[in-house]
Amino acid sequence: MTSLAALLLTAQAAFAPVAPPALTPAQRDDLTCAAAFAIIASEQARGVTSALAYPTMVSRGRTYFVKTAERIVTETGSSDEAIGAALTGIVQQLQTDAARSNDPAGVVDAVMEPCLAKLDATVPVPPPPSMLQCAAYVQLAYEDVRNREGDSSTARDLKTLASVLESRARDEMRDEGLSGNEADARLIRTREAALAAEAARRADDEGSDIDFEHCFNLARPAEKR
Repeated sequence: MTSLAALLLTAQAAFAPVAPPALTPAQRDDLTCAAAFAIIASEQARGVTSALAYPTMVSRGRTYFVKTAERIVTETGSSDEAIGAALTGIVQQLQTDAARSNDPAGVVDAVMEPCLAKLDATVPVPPPPSMLQCAAYVQLAYEDVRNREGDSSTARDLKTLASVLESRARDEMRDEGLSGNEADARLIRTREAALAAEAARRADDEGSDIDFEHCFNLARPAEKR
């Protein structure tokens, strides 16, 4: 598996010489969304501010891209190369439209608005991580930052958040009736699952799409009554 941006680059580099198939308006719209998601994913990876305003395209955008391309290959009876050529043409048109416009961001927004609805329908948003999962994810984030930066302020902040989340996760498990040993075992299983997911992500060369904002909100101080 490769990243969404890499899939698009492959299409542009290798598939351009092949003639694209005839597409229905609906098929072309769906491929336009796939191309737009790939462009946004590439810009998000480079930290482009306008792209960061959209939901992350790391995982869901890639899934949409692959599902859509595979479906249209089947519907048209064409090849991967032909659909890649169609995608290349669509990307070039999007880039041309943006370059010619006085409002390039508006061109992208006009495309992305209906495409995000398609994304939600095709690849629904996963449920937010639980308190226990957040404890594991933030702990891994802390360890990663500490390994890169040492005892930096960011590392210390993440360590504090991870500690708060683990404490609250243990409170939840105690309320469920779990013993201390049972809670330890569940924490270990959750951490191992997070480590496995992180290893798979790095093998795929994709960025994380974990909802850390949700995790940070779970770690907020409890409101006083």
